[in-house]
Amino acid sequence: MDNAGRQAGHNHKKTTVGINCPVKLPSLPSLKNRRLTLVVAVLVGVIALLAGIKAMQIRAMVEKKKHSTPPPEVVTSATAHDETWESALHAVGSLAAVQGVTMAAETSGKVVRIAFAPGAAVKAGTVLIQQDTAAEEAQLRAATSAAELTRLNLERYKGLLATNSIAQVTYDNAEAQYKQAIAQADAIRAVIAKKHLRAPFAGRLGIRLVNLGQVLKEGEAVVTLQALDPIFVNFQLPQQELAKLKLGLTVKITADTLAGQEVEGQITTINPEVDSATRNIRAQATVNNPEEALRPGMFADVRIILPEQGQVLAIPSTAVLAAPYGDSVFVIEARKDERTGQIATVVRQQFVRLGVKHGDFVAVTSGLKAGETVVSSGVFKLKNGQGVKVDNTLAPKFELAPKPSEG
Repeated sequence: MDNAGRQAGHNHKKTTVGINCPVKLPSLPSLKNRRLTLVVAVLVGVIALLAGIKAMQIRAMVEKKKHSTPPPEVVTSATAHDETWESALHAVGSLAAVQGVTMAAETSGKVVRIAFAPGAAVKAGTVLIQQDTAAEEAQLRAATSAAELTRLNLERYKGLLATNSIAQVTYDNAEAQYKQAIAQADAIRAVIAKKHLRAPFAGRLGIRLVNLGQVLKEGEAVVTLQALDPIFVNFQLPQQELAKLKLGLTVKITADTLAGQEVEGQITTINPEVDSATRNIRAQATVNNPEEALRPGMFADVRIILPEQGQVLAIPSTAVLAAPYGDSVFVIEARKDERTGQIATVVRQQFVRLGVKHGDFVAVTSGLKAGETVVSSGVFKLKNGQGVKVDNTLAPKFELAPKPSEG
C-alpha cells in the first residue's frame, strides 16, 4: 500500500476514535454545591445589610441622647443659715415608776371578794381582794372574851392589892395574863388584816391575776400596781460628760406615745460611781406625767439642756439624702450650658457631716456654708448635675418646735 493509502487509513482511524469518545459533562452534586454556595452568600449579604442598618439606627439614637436634655425636676429649696441653739446632751433613757410593785398574798387562803377593776386607778389603802377570814374571826371573838375576862380579874386584883388582901405577885400574874390576852387578840386581828389586801400607795392597777374562789398561797401574785405621775427616766452618759451634769438641770423627753411633743423634767439623782464595765455615769430625772402617756419600761429620747448656747448651721432634715456611704445634700447653683451657652439651674451633690437635730432642722458640722441654697424636698429623685426648677409655693413649713396638726 502506498503512502497516500496509509495516510488516508490513519486519518480514518483518528476520525473514528474522536466520534466514539464520550463528552465529559458536569456532575449533579457539583451543581447543588454551587447553588448552596450562592444562597449562603446571598443570606450573608442580607444579614450584613440589616446589621449595618441597625447599627446606623443605634448610633443615631445614641447621638440623639447625647445631645438631648431631660426636663428639669421641680423641687423646693431652703437656705443654710446660722442659728443659736441650746446646747444639750443626748441619751436614750428608760422609764421607771417612782413606786411600782406586784401585789401578792401575804397569807394563804381562799379569795371571797375581788374589790378592784383591772387597769383602774386606786388610792392608798383601797382594798383589792379579801380572803376567807371566818376561822380567824371566830378565834378573835374567843380571844376578845379571854382578854375581857383577864381585864376584869386585873381590876379585881387591883382593888385587893390596895387593901393588901393579895400578894404583889398575884397582881403581877394577873397583869401579865391580861397583856398576853390582848396580844393574842391583836395577832388574830393582824392575820385578818393581812387577808384584806390593800394598795400601799396610789397608782394604776394592771391585769388581774386571780379569780374568785381561788385558793392563794403565800406570795402568789394578785395584780401589779404602778405610780405613774411623776415618773422616773433613767439614762447613761459617757464619763467625760460628768462635769456637765448637775442636779436640777432641765431634761426634755420625747417618746412614741407623745405624738411629737416634749415633756420636761429635772435631774434628781446622779450616781456617785461610774460603771467600770462601760465607763458610763448613770443619772435619773423626774418627769411629770399627768396624762400617763409615759409608762414604765418604755424607752425615750432624752435631751439634757445645758446652760450655755451654741452656734450651728441649720438646714431642714428633709434636705439630707441618707446613704450607706455618707449623707449628702443637693446644692442649687447657676451653671452655663457649654452646648447652648445659656445659664441653667442645676444641682451639685455635696457630702456633709451632720450634728444634732432640733425640731425639723439638723445641724451641719462640715461640707456646707451659710447662704448656700439646698433642695429641701424631692432629693431622692435627683442626681449630680441635673437641671431643676425651684417652686416654693407648696414648700413645707419647717419649725424648731413643730406641733402635730389636729386632724
